[in-house]
Amino acid sequence: MSSHPPWKLVLATAFVTAIITKVIDTTVQNYKLKQGLSRDHDSFETKLDEPEDKPPVDEELIREQLARNYAFLGEEGMQKLKQQYIIVVGAGGVGSWVVTMLVRSGCYKIKIIDFDQVSLSSLNRHSCATLRDVGIPKVKCLKNHLALIAPWCKIEAVNELWNKENADRLIFGEDGNELPTFVIDCIDNIDTKVDLLEFVHRHEIPCISSMGAATKSDPTRINVGDITLTEEDPLARSVRRRLKQKGILTGIPVVFSAEKPDPRKAKLLPLPEEEFKKGKVDELSALRDFRVRILPVLGTMPGMFGLTIATWVLTKISDYPMDPIEGKNRVKIYDSIYHSLAGQMSRIGMPDQRVQVSLKDVAYIVEEVFRGKSPVSGYSTKLALSKWDPSKPVSVQNVVVLTKDEQRLHEDRILNGGESLEDVYSKEVLDLVDKRFAEERYYAQFR
Repeated sequence: MSSHPPWKLVLATAFVTAIITKVIDTTVQNYKLKQGLSRDHDSFETKLDEPEDKPPVDEELIREQLARNYAFLGEEGMQKLKQQYIIVVGAGGVGSWVVTMLVRSGCYKIKIIDFDQVSLSSLNRHSCATLRDVGIPKVKCLKNHLALIAPWCKIEAVNELWNKENADRLIFGEDGNELPTFVIDCIDNIDTKVDLLEFVHRHEIPCISSMGAATKSDPTRINVGDITLTEEDPLARSVRRRLKQKGILTGIPVVFSAEKPDPRKAKLLPLPEEEFKKGKVDELSALRDFRVRILPVLGTMPGMFGLTIATWVLTKISDYPMDPIEGKNRVKIYDSIYHSLAGQMSRIGMPDQRVQVSLKDVAYIVEEVFRGKSPVSGYSTKLALSKWDPSKPVSVQNVVVLTKDEQRLHEDRILNGGESLEDVYSKEVLDLVDKRFAEERYYAQFR
């Protein structure tokens, strides 16, 4: 009898071994698939630990990718954007959209500062986070995704909490020589927000700040303007008051919603009573002084806030014409402003109070023509309409926005007093009014 097993036995053994190996391999692959979220999560995060050295990106390819931006902002505007160093503090629902669109639009250097991680509840409003990103820092999530979109952009992801103690290092760099051209505030904590705005204001760094997008749902009520013009925004009100205590009254551009509260609308959810019974509720948060209650947020609104900020910054940097309407939601005062003009007709001796200006024209004259403020003083409160040149009939091109006191003075000295416009107003005021009327005449041909 041969000492070697028959060839049939060898073949059968090999066949069985192959089957067993295949079963084991399939089992392992199925396990890996089930664990894929965790596996991909780990590998995705470790990409950030790889060397920063990247192969150069072809400038022609970059220009092709940004072709629509070049067509819109022009060569000079895009070159100015390329030279910016922008810092965004806060990488949540608002900040993530700001960063995403600045990078997509041609920003070459940006720093993102945020201490928080992506959570499941972040996914309703974050610009790019997916289930695979849950648990990793928000700044790393943004850097990972945007590196695949704009590899030419130098993105610095700083997973830290910005505060006064580390302000100089985080804003000006380790050696103190990195001067940002813009700082964008997307923080949702009042104390930290106020500290940041005070810091950039004192250092005269251009900035813009996001106010509260939570509990808001009306995109037509979103405004851009100085913080002094905010309304119906509790966060803006608190920030404004605290800045005033620090001697900062104006000079902080903000994006806010003037949407009015309504019992039928979402509001800040109260902290459960049982949590108050535990004692110091401020100790319930992960970080001292940060909110512990849930903010109802419609996912679209932080995105619109972020896109508004990004648009404002892009146009500001590139010198593209943009003149936001200040206080555009003051519908309740239009009727009063309209009647101020009708009342003036009686005071200047016109028996018929009817004027060649309709109520719907008032909003256009106030907001579009005169940007919501008096050309004489620049004030935007207690406004009225006044006939401007006494030698011309009342029309959209001969009605000016004044404060009520200025309206009376204009009547007494010019409309009733017989003085000339040149006797009463400076050349700067007359030139500004003429400019506004010239702009209206230009746009009138398209209406």
